[in-house]
Amino acid sequence: MPPGGGGEGEHGCTAQEHPPATVRVDEDALPHCTPPLPAIAQVDHQEKRQRHPEASLPEGPLVEILARVPYSSLCRFRCVSKPWLALCSSRDIIKRSPQTLSGFFYYGSNALLSFRNLSGRGLPQVDSSLPFLRERYKCIFVKEFCSGLLLCKCWELCSMRGESHYVVCNPATEEWTVLPPVEFTAQDLSHAFHIKPVPMLYLGFDAAVPSRFVVFAPLTVGCHVSGKMAIFSSETGQWTYVQSKWSSGTAIDHACKRRVFLNGTLHLTTLDKSIVTVDMEGKVWREIKMPDGLPTASDIVSIGQSQGRLYVWQVDNTHDCQLYIWVLEDYGTGKWALKHTVNVLELFGRHRPEDADYYMMFAIHPDCNVVFLTNMKKETTVSYDLDKQKVHVICTEFMCGLPYIPCFAELPSAGH
Repeated sequence: MPPGGGGEGEHGCTAQEHPPATVRVDEDALPHCTPPLPAIAQVDHQEKRQRHPEASLPEGPLVEILARVPYSSLCRFRCVSKPWLALCSSRDIIKRSPQTLSGFFYYGSNALLSFRNLSGRGLPQVDSSLPFLRERYKCIFVKEFCSGLLLCKCWELCSMRGESHYVVCNPATEEWTVLPPVEFTAQDLSHAFHIKPVPMLYLGFDAAVPSRFVVFAPLTVGCHVSGKMAIFSSETGQWTYVQSKWSSGTAIDHACKRRVFLNGTLHLTTLDKSIVTVDMEGKVWREIKMPDGLPTASDIVSIGQSQGRLYVWQVDNTHDCQLYIWVLEDYGTGKWALKHTVNVLELFGRHRPEDADYYMMFAIHPDCNVVFLTNMKKETTVSYDLDKQKVHVICTEFMCGLPYIPCFAELPSAGH
């Protein structure tokens, strides 16, 4: 099989093991040598295979090996030849293929949704225009990303007027399902200051348990939680309504990349430097304090998950441009440990900060100790291997990306 196909993913990570990672080779280059597929004895079988490639896939070690290759590698192998294209496009192989981070969705300078491969090279693995939705909807706004699924608000008219639908879709399989309307009671929507509360929707999905997704919709007035929360489950196809048990006056930070779905629980950051959580059934509610010793109150504090653990990080743009990364060591007690401290200026080849410089860490790799940072002024985005201390330039563009892990399982409650 082509080089690099032994289960190794982008940035050196695998879906089964989690070694340190970095990119030091052209991940999107074609393989240097192409081993032939198993010979087909008869010409008529060859012709049948070209007409129906999935029907005559070779059995045995080759298929078993390819079923263990990350999707990003399968995409590259398709370029080798037509037989390899047919083989690596098999749904059976793709469904069994281990998945890991393949790239990022982000809004570019043109304000349009874009996708960038993890390596920074090659054609995007995902069509960010979501053409499968545009057969019905003329205007699509992506509100949430979670693992391999997207939550979109869609209008059938270009003017964004009239009736809108919330749609959960899977770009990898092009399946999508329309959520039923969220219907709070008139009492729920009343407010002492005559300000109508509105639901803020958050998507929860774990590719390790692809049979279910959930959507959380807490009622909010501005940033403040206002009483009730609706929770949609793809298992029932319905919303359930529960009373919020977060403390009164909880102010949710609605900004991008400050929520995590981990172990069946939604984690949201607050403006009071804490993290509030709720499980999929709306039964377990918690508040976790942020780590002590945050370097600055003015810079963004973000959260993410890697290798099954919750992380918090902050870049001190006010002083020395140091990156601080904490890991939640004990979920029960809320004990944090400072895991890494990094000089961000060195990663970008700087010796001192410049005026209007702004650095941001926007993601952590879900399977290994690699972080992703971007610089607004220099317009550069890099990955940094915390273990090997190696930097890889992804692109020369400011990119506050949201991680995407393709999922080829059937979308629960898929109507299309």
